[in-house]
Amino acid sequence: MSASDENSISSIIREDRTLRFSVDLVSAARRNLSFLRLVSDSHWLHHKPTLLQSIRRYDKLWMPLIADLTTTSKPPMILPPLDIEWVWYCHTLNPGSYRQYCESKFSKLIGKPAIFDEENEEYALNRCREIWENKFPISEPFENEADINLEYDASVFSEELLDQMWKQRDLHIRFFSEPYYSEMVYLVAAKERYKAFLHMVHKFADQSSFLAPTSDVLLMWITHQSYPTVYATDIKELDGDVEKIIEQKEYIEKTKKLWERTFDQPFEKAGASIAQPISNEPPFYWDVTNADVNTIYKSMVPRFLFEVCISVKVVTSNQKQMKKDLERDFLRLRMVKGHRELKMEKPVSDFSTELWQKAWHLYSEFGTKGVIIELRQSGGKFSTGSSLRESLSFSWNELLRAPSLTSVKKVDQRAMTITTVASITPPVQGSYLLKCVPDRVTDDSGAMISDVILRMNQYRPQEGRWLSRTVLDHAGRECFVVRIRVGGGFWRRGGEIPTAVKWENRIIEIREGSWSYVVGSSSIGTSPVQRK
Repeated sequence: MSASDENSISSIIREDRTLRFSVDLVSAARRNLSFLRLVSDSHWLHHKPTLLQSIRRYDKLWMPLIADLTTTSKPPMILPPLDIEWVWYCHTLNPGSYRQYCESKFSKLIGKPAIFDEENEEYALNRCREIWENKFPISEPFENEADINLEYDASVFSEELLDQMWKQRDLHIRFFSEPYYSEMVYLVAAKERYKAFLHMVHKFADQSSFLAPTSDVLLMWITHQSYPTVYATDIKELDGDVEKIIEQKEYIEKTKKLWERTFDQPFEKAGASIAQPISNEPPFYWDVTNADVNTIYKSMVPRFLFEVCISVKVVTSNQKQMKKDLERDFLRLRMVKGHRELKMEKPVSDFSTELWQKAWHLYSEFGTKGVIIELRQSGGKFSTGSSLRESLSFSWNELLRAPSLTSVKKVDQRAMTITTVASITPPVQGSYLLKCVPDRVTDDSGAMISDVILRMNQYRPQEGRWLSRTVLDHAGRECFVVRIRVGGGFWRRGGEIPTAVKWENRIIEIREGSWSYVVGSSSIGTSPVQRK
């Protein structure tokens, strides 16, 4: 059965009137990810001479210009060239330093325009180019033309910003390279968790020193910070509590316990791991594209992949009494559809600590429909089987509709309650997975060589011989039939036999679709009609 919603994240943060965002964080985060990806791919931007020249242009040219143009509380709709925007972005990620810089030089906090679509972004960049070329001499071009072979002098201010830029240069690769980060449903859930994180930071400010965010919360936090006037307004009522947010793993355990105490849910979830740099390769290759690369072959069905995380908490009324009973109980995970041989098991005793523990963290295809968690009891010393005591299921569609892409369900057994939390990331299209398997030899028409076909053709001999292979997709569906002509002539019992075809006369053809099987047979048929 489902758990109560009293302590859910959504219900708690709805009651917190201090948390209001003055910018569309979801759209801003999508733009932020695109920007970080562009910076990561712009290798010219990461040479020290280029960075020092960018910092000089930012400090001496851009900031005085944008300060003069900022005459109201709303920033002008212009954007600087990429190198300056990158300096500006890194500077805003240190809100205290940025505020001090702005107030000491311009007596006001300089904001950033909220531009989230490519058309407006292009307009803002072109408008800035016009203003720049009218304002500055030819010796100060709009684009950074620094010579990477020259040495540039660095001031104290430049060195501080340079350190910040070195630190953030691979931000996208370290934290946000997985393809699901840009999905709208993921960002909406991340925004809710960021709001919940701020609620927790504010509520327990007196009880904690520093708190470490998960990767989804980190994304929303740095996006929020990159709009400095908005960020300053939104956190005003938090009385500086946000300064306790820090990316250091020594505070992870403390943060996890505080989150669980506040929301009665695990801190980590699918797509929201502890925000620390990734030092190894991902578990598998996320080869994805924004659009389906296959626009020709209708027989190929797209394959969607996503991350799944299952966390479990066991609560018993009498720990000592239940310890012996739990020795025979275990949890089994299996898929709703497909992969029948997949059975992942964990002893219930592993979770009997009244704390949330990650049971399974895996990657799945959307075609599996969902996951089933079974509570089972082994038969004992003289039995290798087990009996089902209770089960619960999470469908992928259910989780996609759930708040924060997370669902909570409970199982009550005697004096024991097992609470299970399932979470997923939005499905993203993965690479096509195809398998080629041998099939029957066919004739020139594409029919399999068989007595069944002979009878259907009134025993007319089958001409030609083709080696045939069936191509299956990730779900075992027939997509193509590949054939190569290896023999000519007719097939007659006790008569002529096919003759070999020379290599230069061999033909390879690929027919799209599946076999058309003869009525009453599941293995004899004809190949799809050849496309022109």
